[in-house]
Amino acid sequence: MKLLVTGGCGFIGSHFVRGLLSGRRNARVTNLDLLTYAGNPENLRDVEKDPRYEFVRGSIVDEALVDRLVGSGVDAIVNFAAESHVDRSLYGPAEFIRTNIQGTATLLESAKRHGTKRFLQVSTDEVYGSLPEEGTFKETTPLHPNNPYSSTKAAADLMVQAYVHTFGIDGVITRSSNNYGPHQYPEKLIPLHVTNAREGRPLPVYGDGMQIRDWLHVEDNCRGILAALEKGRPGEVYNLGGGNERPNLEVTRAILRLVGRPESQIEFVKDRPGHDRRYAIDCRKAGRALGWKPRVRFEDGLKDTVAWYLSNPGWVERVKSGEYRKYYEKHYGTALPRLSAPRSETTPIRRRKR
Repeated sequence: MKLLVTGGCGFIGSHFVRGLLSGRRNARVTNLDLLTYAGNPENLRDVEKDPRYEFVRGSIVDEALVDRLVGSGVDAIVNFAAESHVDRSLYGPAEFIRTNIQGTATLLESAKRHGTKRFLQVSTDEVYGSLPEEGTFKETTPLHPNNPYSSTKAAADLMVQAYVHTFGIDGVITRSSNNYGPHQYPEKLIPLHVTNAREGRPLPVYGDGMQIRDWLHVEDNCRGILAALEKGRPGEVYNLGGGNERPNLEVTRAILRLVGRPESQIEFVKDRPGHDRRYAIDCRKAGRALGWKPRVRFEDGLKDTVAWYLSNPGWVERVKSGEYRKYYEKHYGTALPRLSAPRSETTPIRRRKR
């Protein structure tokens, strides 16, 4: 089984690559990653010498490069590559359109040209929009994205389905709830709040903090993605949820307790535009069709995740300072362009403490 994994140096992608190589001895992986700010080759340093693993730096919108890699005879494409941070999409949606829509189309066109056996699109529950106080997202829930990020992911999903129905591509889509775990870029809620708590800095909470998310451990998500890759039916969508609905404020308070810091570090900030109020996933279809269900209890997963960030301050500091990008230069002999820090961390809109 030879796979082209795109965005494999990112948070979820790196966990998938590592799990695949450890669990499938006949697997070979080519990892195509442009190494934008969230792509960290250090995340896969434990497999970079594995003869079954190959890293290629490049973009999924590079038609010639994609065509060369797909044409080398891959059995499947697993597309993790995406711009994925909502805040960034509010300030600069153009790159989201380019990567998430045009990039997916480039991969699909190459898969069609070379007859790739399977195409798996890694998506998000955010394409469904916001839920009322009751109910869950099902695979049949109409798409109703509310921000530039989720809109581009929804468009990419529709492109996959169009290629399935029009051209016969063997495409499958997974949509997961909010992921958490080690190696997540520290602009996301959990790693940001863990590192800020450790450093004695404010923990920014949007609005009243009562936005509800369904938390799924990254390793559970990767097991679900692999199950969909191996067992999913062409054209189908599979929701992957953790069954762990929590308000953001509750998660923040739990982090402070685990780090041993006071709630006075919480700082409420102006709510983001178009902020969805609640997400919740119905993943019974994945259970029936794929034999998948989440294993990690949120309380256990959060405790282990907090412990990982507290035990790996060097990794956190290298990411925050940009030093992690020198890892690529050291191992591959080419420097990466300097990137600015995420706006959501550097210019929060402060409101009040509670």
